[in-house]
Amino acid sequence: MNINIKKLAIKSLVVAAIALFIFPSCSEDILDEKPIDFLSPDNAYLTEAGAFQGITAIHDRVRSAYYSFGEFGVMNWATHGSDLGYNGETPGPGGSYLNSYNDMTPVWRNVIATWNVGFEIIQWSNVLIDKVGIADPDVFVGGEAGKNKYIAEARFFRAFAYRYLVSTYGDLPLLTEPINSAKADFVRNPVADIHDLMVEDFKFAAANLPKPGEEDAPGRITQGPAWHYLAETYLEQDEFELAAEAATSVIDGYDYDLMTSRFGTKLGNDVWGSGDVFLDLFGFGNHNLTENKESMWAIQVEPFLIGGGQIASAYIFGPRYFDIGLTPDGKKGFQGEMFNGLYTGYSDSLGRPTANGRGTSLVYYDVWKNDWDNDIRNAEHNLKRNFYYDNPESAYDKKKIDFSLYDPARPDPMADSTKIIFPIHIKFTDALNYFLQPNRSGGGITHKDWYALRFAETLLIRAEAYLELGNNSLAAADVNRVRDRSNATPVSASEIDMDFLLDERVRELYGEEWRLIVLRRTGMLLERVRKYNDNPLVPGANIAEHNFRWPIPQEQIDLNVDADFPQNPGY
Repeated sequence: MNINIKKLAIKSLVVAAIALFIFPSCSEDILDEKPIDFLSPDNAYLTEAGAFQGITAIHDRVRSAYYSFGEFGVMNWATHGSDLGYNGETPGPGGSYLNSYNDMTPVWRNVIATWNVGFEIIQWSNVLIDKVGIADPDVFVGGEAGKNKYIAEARFFRAFAYRYLVSTYGDLPLLTEPINSAKADFVRNPVADIHDLMVEDFKFAAANLPKPGEEDAPGRITQGPAWHYLAETYLEQDEFELAAEAATSVIDGYDYDLMTSRFGTKLGNDVWGSGDVFLDLFGFGNHNLTENKESMWAIQVEPFLIGGGQIASAYIFGPRYFDIGLTPDGKKGFQGEMFNGLYTGYSDSLGRPTANGRGTSLVYYDVWKNDWDNDIRNAEHNLKRNFYYDNPESAYDKKKIDFSLYDPARPDPMADSTKIIFPIHIKFTDALNYFLQPNRSGGGITHKDWYALRFAETLLIRAEAYLELGNNSLAAADVNRVRDRSNATPVSASEIDMDFLLDERVRELYGEEWRLIVLRRTGMLLERVRKYNDNPLVPGANIAEHNFRWPIPQEQIDLNVDADFPQNPGY
């Protein structure tokens, strides 16, 4: 296995700041060059400005991976291949999304890309940790503490990358130093060793990062997320008392809280005619507000800055309503907005989703059945279920779309329910606020920041620890803090179990949590995918026992010629 550092370096040399992380050093027996008047990994991080440039590049790399289709991005593996969803546009096997575990081969693009980006972030983090570690503390604001702040943030990201990799692939190379030359003798360290490193990294981060509210800029990592992921890692280790204690450090140690009153940009501007605090949490511009006590780590999009970004959240999640075709009386079903004298066929309130993230019946119906009318997370302005014809020439104009009205019946009822019309979580959209492509109502692109971590998830993490400890009363209390905010019926200690907790995570965190990590950690992956993944062409996603882990990319095994690097069983 070769982590392909040379290949990564070549790709990254076009951006000097990024290249500094991975440009391989020459071995001393070839050339002992002292960088004096040019930047290299040997001198780039010896100043505050250099360390800041380095940590900014890591943040940018995590941001781009977070929203990717093929790397470890939440916009893909948050739902696909789990109990929560599949690609509704093309629900069969053989696509670029994880509809069928039969596609999960050692040469599948997503297997390779996920591996590569994870180790790329680890390499970049190790370079910064190594070089800042030898820098003079006096060049940093705050001296030794200022220096350790950068090391702590890099160690956080190293552990964060390992968090996904170790869950996905199992045993992995444990890398704590930069790879500076070609290497072909990597070994797979046990999962337990990786978790031990993660514990130490998150502990160091929790001790040396700024307190929440004292970070240098929005989106920078603080102590809170480090404690949260430390708690999660303890859960992976079956250290449930330690997990509860680490989560309590977040819950009781800082000024985080659930938002319970309306706030921010949506006040007086409810596109759907109604709203609530849950809707406000996902409003444009609300993620970084000081009054938002629930935001622990928000990925920054920064659309108005050079180098700022955009995301495809409104592209992946939601139905292709604009492909409905004709009304029951034979008129065009959806005319959309007027732009340059023509109707676009798209609605500026709905945007342009493409059904790539179609939820399961569990997501849209089953988890709500006991609180259908009172849980605000199921309100129409948060989980839109009703769509309407849009054409004044039709007798059905402004009437609710109903496929049973067609005579003769529509030719592809499966596409109608998996692709054309199904509910959409409004948290993914940015109604009437799309900046680009007015001819396509934004083209599926939004410019909102996105939560990598909200306080609600920490409460559910501690509830999981309490549940594993057999303390159902305390578990129910934490879950009920989340449910109370949403006006949901409290769960009793006798009712709560792991299935209920996983369902509560659906209600609260759909599309935010990395579902495959959660299901593996709780040991519920196989059971719940088989039970709830109702892809009509691939029921249960064809998941088999060995799919608990993904395969190691074959190219990594082939390149590791100087040491044995076994493939995961079943591949």
